[in-house]
Amino acid sequence: MAPVSRFVLARRTASFRTLRHAERVCRVAAIWRFVLIVGGVLVGSVLALHSVSIAGDDWNQWRGSERNGSVTGAGWPTQLEGKLEKVWEHKLSPSYSGPVVQDGKVFTTETIDKTTERVTAYDLASGDQLWTQEWPGSLSVPFFAAANGDWIRSTPVSAPGSLVVLGMRDRLVHLDTETGDVRWDIDFPEKFKTPLQPFGAACSPLIHDNAVFVQLGGGLTKVDLTSGEVRWTVLGGGGDMSSTGAFSSPTVATLCGVEQLLVQTREKLCGVALDSGEVLWSEAIEAFRGMNILTPLAIGDSVFTAAHTGVSQLFDISREQDQWRVSERWVQKTQGYMSSPVRVDDFIYLHLKNERVACLSIADGTIEWTSPPVGKYWSMAHDGAHILSLASDGVLRLLDATPEKYTVIDQTKVADDSWAHIAVQDNLVIVRALDGLTAYRWNK
Repeated sequence: MAPVSRFVLARRTASFRTLRHAERVCRVAAIWRFVLIVGGVLVGSVLALHSVSIAGDDWNQWRGSERNGSVTGAGWPTQLEGKLEKVWEHKLSPSYSGPVVQDGKVFTTETIDKTTERVTAYDLASGDQLWTQEWPGSLSVPFFAAANGDWIRSTPVSAPGSLVVLGMRDRLVHLDTETGDVRWDIDFPEKFKTPLQPFGAACSPLIHDNAVFVQLGGGLTKVDLTSGEVRWTVLGGGGDMSSTGAFSSPTVATLCGVEQLLVQTREKLCGVALDSGEVLWSEAIEAFRGMNILTPLAIGDSVFTAAHTGVSQLFDISREQDQWRVSERWVQKTQGYMSSPVRVDDFIYLHLKNERVACLSIADGTIEWTSPPVGKYWSMAHDGAHILSLASDGVLRLLDATPEKYTVIDQTKVADDSWAHIAVQDNLVIVRALDGLTAYRWNK
């Protein structure tokens, strides 16, 4: 999740959405194999002009396609300095939303003059602007959080043809990715009289099985992606600052053979049934002023989380018939903050409140190493062997994902102020700094 704390149409013609999309379609029937061969040649010819590959999974939501920072088939080089070439750049107003990619387009948000929220689509290869859409939206955060800004925080989520954006004032907007047209628009406080979240909406929505799941001032809410109809709301808090809304973002996990939403509210870690909204299990999590911020991490039938000014914990989830049980496997002193962890093999890599990074053993919580200070925010992606991290001061680091020691393979400066989550799209590294969006090509 981003830290607590933009309709002008310019359509472009595209030959195909992406090679990856064609590959999926071709599985349906043998005839599409021919389409893939022909299409692959055409798409390859077009992409060669821009030297950008878009054949892998799209970074289409918070923390990537799997919502856990993992990247497949990236083939990362072992050098940053001199290997990152700026492809295109746009100056923008502030935002903490991470950029997302779908079907050859990259989407980003911004808050204009503290009055208007805007989302813009760019061509991934060229950086050309395709369309913009905006609506009124602003919210002043409490004085003690003012240092972290009062602009849009939530990272959008995209599926083929759809982009869903959550504004600061719990306004959920569904857009057509080709045109920017609004398909539906729900102002939750106005329509349902739900409370505004004191720090603004921070949860990054999730799309799963033609539904949108998002944590709002009124609670965890399911919305039909096609119609915009609200299906259910659960885990609503009280009206005071200590319980209203949430800072974390949900994910989908299969625990004990049951697919469910993995949700962290300001006070609890929960498993929630996707269809009905039934809370299957929950566990109290203590955090400073209820600031449970990071996205919980599912590891088999276990769940890891770390609380702001609290502790790090790994819980084992079990089920016998319809009875769910949560048991703490281990607890230890490391305190999470605003950055969500990644898992590589048998270890968890976690950014801490003290601005350092720690490597924790999944088995027993042992701290394998702790890094020197790296900054107040630290977003991560990994390819199974290396971690690519972007710190709040704009330093991009390539780490060796090993429990042996904290090892920085290389690093380079890519921004001045970058609190939005990094996006990795094949051989592109996309950085949303506070004042702009930049795409770098990673030359092997």
